[in-house]
Amino acid sequence: MVEKKKEGALTPDEKPIVKALLSRGWRNQDIQHLLNRERIATVNSARITEVKKDEAIRPAEDDDVEFFIVKKNSYDPVTGLNFYDDERLIRSREAMILAVQSFNSPVLKFKTEQFAVQSNIAWTYLLHEYFERKLGNIVGRDGRSLLLSQMIKRREFPLSRGIANNIRDMIDVRDKVEHQILRHADKNFFPLFQASCLNFDKSICQLFGERLSLKSELSIALQFTKLDFTQAVELQKFDIPEHIQTLNAELNDRLTEEERSDLDYRFRVIYTLDHTSKSKAHFEFIQPGSDEGKQIHSILEKRVIADDQYPYKPSQAANLIAEKSGRKFTSYNHTQAWRRYKVRPLSNAKDRGQTDKDFCIFHRSHGDYTYNDAWVKFVVERIQSDEEYAELTCMRLR
Repeated sequence: MVEKKKEGALTPDEKPIVKALLSRGWRNQDIQHLLNRERIATVNSARITEVKKDEAIRPAEDDDVEFFIVKKNSYDPVTGLNFYDDERLIRSREAMILAVQSFNSPVLKFKTEQFAVQSNIAWTYLLHEYFERKLGNIVGRDGRSLLLSQMIKRREFPLSRGIANNIRDMIDVRDKVEHQILRHADKNFFPLFQASCLNFDKSICQLFGERLSLKSELSIALQFTKLDFTQAVELQKFDIPEHIQTLNAELNDRLTEEERSDLDYRFRVIYTLDHTSKSKAHFEFIQPGSDEGKQIHSILEKRVIADDQYPYKPSQAANLIAEKSGRKFTSYNHTQAWRRYKVRPLSNAKDRGQTDKDFCIFHRSHGDYTYNDAWVKFVVERIQSDEEYAELTCMRLR
């Protein structure tokens, strides 16, 4: 005798439903079709015949039958989600779609707040679903469910540290920019927002299946003006409110250089001026976890600024400049030089890391600046002019 597979058996809840549908005159194949919608293990017609012959099974109540039919007809054909069983995941996806649509809308100005709020909702629903399935309960004794800020700190958090850092920043952005004047600060947070989108899509697929991806539902935003990178960069230098600059500094300073370079934390794009045919795409977005993404990430890591590329402390740079130029050039003159040519911020600046990387970098681990050969060469060439040397050495430091 062939043993029946338990996976394809009717559940105790399904058998009374089948009995009721049979009493309504439904055919075996119609019941089978209804039962097998989004069912992991499908039921064959023999299981329905068994219910028909088993007089001990009583038909379900009409209300239960009607709800069963409604529920079976409520599956999304693309994602496989059911509103009655997967409400959190449906709301999570819709919240992220709303976040992206509001930010991409050419007529909406309320972008940063909208994206920050909606993306927090999206991540909260997503992680609530994960933790409830894992822990069985996400509601504490006080009747409140787990906060997003609590979930990213839990030992059971299933995603990378880079994703956790990005979510933490999104929480802070939501909390600190609401009801504030932002001016052009929307663009300031774009790398965090783009990383949040990519992380969300990767995470929902990783935790609940590839069918839940948003890739097919969101398209690249079109615009009516050419993308001018120089203009975009210059725009971000002006009119950024002080509280936004402070927030940026706080988000930046609490991470290590390795954490800041994590593509899961902050999205970055590398542009190369390669010749290509018209059939080639101008922009390509790569998931960090893919083979190509890992290769690009590896290249980025190899190009991270190393100490040996900027080996000179201020006094060493001053001595080299004096030696190569043949002029008197002290450490005080060196301070005049970096102030005059604006290669690093003042010591009391909110973000001390905003240096001209062509010449100088800031070491957050020990709080000082070092310089490279290009800086020495640059200053030597500038002070070859008697007029420039005189103006530099006469410069007053306030």
